[in-house]
Amino acid sequence: MRIAKSVRILEAYTPGEQPKAKNVVKLNTNENPYLPSPKCAEVLKDFDLDALRRYPDPVFTALRTRIAKIWKTVPECVFVGNGSDEILTLAAKAFVEDDEAIGSLDPSYSLYRTLAAIRNVPFVPSPLADDFTWRKPVLEADGKKVSLFLLTNPNAPTGTVTPQDTISSFAAKFKGVVIVDEAYADFAKANCVSLATDAKNRNLIVMRTFSKSFSLAGLRVGYCIGPEDLIDALYKVKDSYNADAVAQSVALAALNDLPWMRNNAAKVKKTRARVAKELTRRGWDVLPSESNFLFARPAHRRASELFDDLRKMNIFVRYFKGARTGDRLRITVGTDAEMDALLNALSSLDA
Repeated sequence: MRIAKSVRILEAYTPGEQPKAKNVVKLNTNENPYLPSPKCAEVLKDFDLDALRRYPDPVFTALRTRIAKIWKTVPECVFVGNGSDEILTLAAKAFVEDDEAIGSLDPSYSLYRTLAAIRNVPFVPSPLADDFTWRKPVLEADGKKVSLFLLTNPNAPTGTVTPQDTISSFAAKFKGVVIVDEAYADFAKANCVSLATDAKNRNLIVMRTFSKSFSLAGLRVGYCIGPEDLIDALYKVKDSYNADAVAQSVALAALNDLPWMRNNAAKVKKTRARVAKELTRRGWDVLPSESNFLFARPAHRRASELFDDLRKMNIFVRYFKGARTGDRLRITVGTDAEMDALLNALSSLDA
C-alpha cells in the first residue's frame, strides 16, 4: 500500500496522556474539573432513540440559532464542527493554497504545526517575546506567504493574552485569514467575538469550543463566528453530517444554562489565583494566566524531572520539550482538593 510522502514523514500530534488508573490527580489536558450543566444530563436521559435512526441536521439549525442569539449575530455567520480541531482542519483546506503557508505564534497549540504538515504546506512559527507576549509575526518563509494565521488567545501553553486592539490591527493589515482560537476565553477578562461580528473585519474568525468552560470535552463540539463568505467556505468542505444528533442536543442544552458554565469558570479562576500565588511564594516563576491552567517554571527542580516524579505519585501534569518550553510545566487548574494534593506532593518533593 502506498502512503503519501507527507504522511510518511508526518510527526503526529501527541495528545495528553489519559491514565487508566482511577486514583489519579489529572491535571494534564485542561479538562474542566466540574460537571457540565444538569440540563445536559436531562437531554441524555430523555433522548429519543428514534432520532438515532435518522441523519442529524447537517446545518445544525437550532444550535446555530442559539449561538447567533448569544453573540448578537445571524446564523449564517456561525459554523459548528466536530470539535474545534475539525474547524481548524477545514480552515486549512478552505483558506490555504498549495503554494502558501500556515502560521501561528510560537510556542502555541502544537496541533497547528501538524495541520500544516497534513495539508502539505509550510508551517511558519512567529516567536513570542522573551516574556511570552506578542511580537510582530513572521508571515513568509522560503518564498511562501502565510495565508492562514492561527492565534490562540489566551495562548496555550502559556496562558497569556494578546490584547484585542493588537489582534484587530494585525488582522487589518494581514492579507489572509486570521482565526482567533478562543478555547479558553471564558476564563479570561475579555474576548474577541466583537471583532468577528464587526462587518469591517472581512478576514477574521473567532473559534470556540465546548470542551473547556462547558465541561464537555468528551462530546466533541466546537463552533466559530465570522464573515458569511468565510463561514460558507467551511460548509463547502465539511463532511455531510459532521456533528451528530446527540452532540447537537447536549451542546444546545449547555448553551441554555450559561449561568452554570459561568459559575464553574469563576471557581476555576479563584483556584487559579490561589495556586499561582502559592507557587510564586515557593519561588516558582508563574506566567500571568487567563486560561484554566498555569505555565510555570519550578524553583528547585528541573521541570522534566519533576514531571516524572509527580507521575510516579499519580499526579499528571503536562511537559513540553523544547528551548522555550522545556523548563516549565503546564498545570491544569483542578478542584481545590486536587490542587492541594499537587501542592502537598510538591512539598514532599521539596519543589
